Amino acid sequence: MPVRMPVVFVSHGAPDALLKSADTVACWRELGRTIPQPSAILVVSAHWEAQQPTASLAENPETIHDFSGFSPALYRMQYPAPGAPALAEKVVALLSEAGISAGLHPDRGLDHGAWVPLSAMYPDASIPVTQLSLAANNGPAMHFKIGQALAPLRDEGVLIIASGSITHNFSWLDSHADSDQMPLPKAEIFTDWVADRLAANDFPALEGYRSAPYGAEAHPSEDHFLPLFAALGAATGDVPVRFQPRFTYGSLSMDAYLWQNGSQQT
Repeated sequence: MPVRMPVVFVSHGAPDALLKSADTVACWRELGRTIPQPSAILVVSAHWEAQQPTASLAENPETIHDFSGFSPALYRMQYPAPGAPALAEKVVALLSEAGISAGLHPDRGLDHGAWVPLSAMYPDASIPVTQLSLAANNGPAMHFKIGQALAPLRDEGVLIIASGSITHNFSWLDSHADSDQMPLPKAEIFTDWVADRLAANDFPALEGYRSAPYGAEAHPSEDHFLPLFAALGAATGDVPVRFQPRFTYGSLSMDAYLWQNGSQQT
């Protein structure tokens, strides 16, 4: 019987985290070493939205360079993992059983919310992976329900990775910030508030995060925070372990969380 897999949330940061944030890359590598070897990976990324949750049937997912203005080295990077079409079909079946309308995409590749952290977590790109989109125009409650519907995959050896960002306000970014610079106080305050509410398993407060200190500023749009709720739903009450790489660009929190059966807060 497969080991019950954990659930992971990563803040994927800017696309160039692989090149500029050694601290974040080290965190992702540690996660890859900590987690039991999965049979397949399902990524819920902030960078794919569809009218209904949609899973990719791609057998050989393209590495999507969905960004501009970064180092040419980043555009040469590829993540040639095999696809997981059978998992995609299982995802849609589970969502349908839960009363959530869902669909399939014939060949959607891996956006940078998926392949950037995966490149550090599983650099040999040998584990089959598929993506699931966010449900456009739906908020935290729906994404929590999506995560709940997908929780049985954990008992089938599937690693669920939710990829977004704890803070995501472009007006807060400092392109000249280095790794030793103190983060923007607003970003740090909201990041710690999220950590406290996750540790307390306080879903109502998290759902109302826009009323938290700097919550609405941290997320002018919800897309990068919604994957966290999918992770919470799939985690089924497990206690999160917080990982705290340094902020990037002065305000991008790179916090990651691992929910594992029986794990304790560190």
